[in-house]
Amino acid sequence: MEAAVETTHEIYFNDVAKAILHQKLGGQRYSKIFVLVDENTKTHCLPLFQNLCSHPIEGIISIKPGETYKTIATCSKVWDQLSEMGGDRKSLLINLGGGVVTDLGGFVAATFKRGIDFINIPTTLLAMVDASVGGKTGVDLGVLKNQIGVIQQPKMVLVFPEFLKTLEERQIKSGFAEMLKHGLIMDDTYWNHLRSEAFSHYDQELIKTSIKIKGGIVAKDPTEQNIRKKLNFGHTLGHAIESYCLESTERDTLLHGEAIAIGMVLESYLSHKLTGLSKIELEEIKREFKKYFTPVSFSKVEIETIIALMKHDKKNQHGNINFTLLASIGNAVINIRVPHELLVESFLYYMDG
Repeated sequence: MEAAVETTHEIYFNDVAKAILHQKLGGQRYSKIFVLVDENTKTHCLPLFQNLCSHPIEGIISIKPGETYKTIATCSKVWDQLSEMGGDRKSLLINLGGGVVTDLGGFVAATFKRGIDFINIPTTLLAMVDASVGGKTGVDLGVLKNQIGVIQQPKMVLVFPEFLKTLEERQIKSGFAEMLKHGLIMDDTYWNHLRSEAFSHYDQELIKTSIKIKGGIVAKDPTEQNIRKKLNFGHTLGHAIESYCLESTERDTLLHGEAIAIGMVLESYLSHKLTGLSKIELEEIKREFKKYFTPVSFSKVEIETIIALMKHDKKNQHGNINFTLLASIGNAVINIRVPHELLVESFLYYMDG
């Protein structure tokens, strides 16, 4: 059986994934098997997983759902439970959930007993096409995204699109934003294909294409020294917006994809000003994201606060904020410096019409 994509770890789908799961859990490979879920996936996804997995599970570990709980404190509780249930260096942790579960679970596994194996089984579209693929694990530091973590590859990622039936429309849109990003940074044909699809009309082949794009980039640059930085398009400003909304008592929390969608419009404007993205393509990108995501307004004070939050971005080097921008749709360029006045202008452009 072959992996679905060329990457630093194996990714399987549906029946092949089920067969591989059975094969990997068989024999004496692992002393104990644990499953990490959040309260939502425990209710909606764990029963399906238990139908897929015929092997005994030593323990189900449940955490509270949402970015708010992607913290070291939550990790400590999971480490404690693994220890209390007799986890050792030959144990396996299966992360069954969205991006918070796969990010946090991967970090827990990479650090427990100096590292145990883990398998990601993503249950959201965002996790399938992005969060569970590539080996980035970690947690937030306060409201600052992914400040604590390591790059540690899972033994495999198993994708069962059936889990998507448990999601509400908003969650599907959040994942679709990352799929659109894959087209913008690497493949204009894929971008145009996605534009012709209604967001709810995702299918396995589209998911595979996004995973192939991200997996191919990660395989060439697993530790983000060069080409992997292309995946950061929309995330420098997007993460700052996401952090701001987590911290603000006057703002509703944005899902990751919602914040990144705003970030991609903002950074497309910067691309038009700095790296040659045409006005026609800029307007196309703006129209596309506003089809799926309700525009958000920001005050001058909020804009400055968001810009200030970018100084904590983990991608910064030597005090410089480095952006990934577009030379054209399908062609991203990395390590671009942006003057402050253009950052403010990008928000004005986003909010204009």
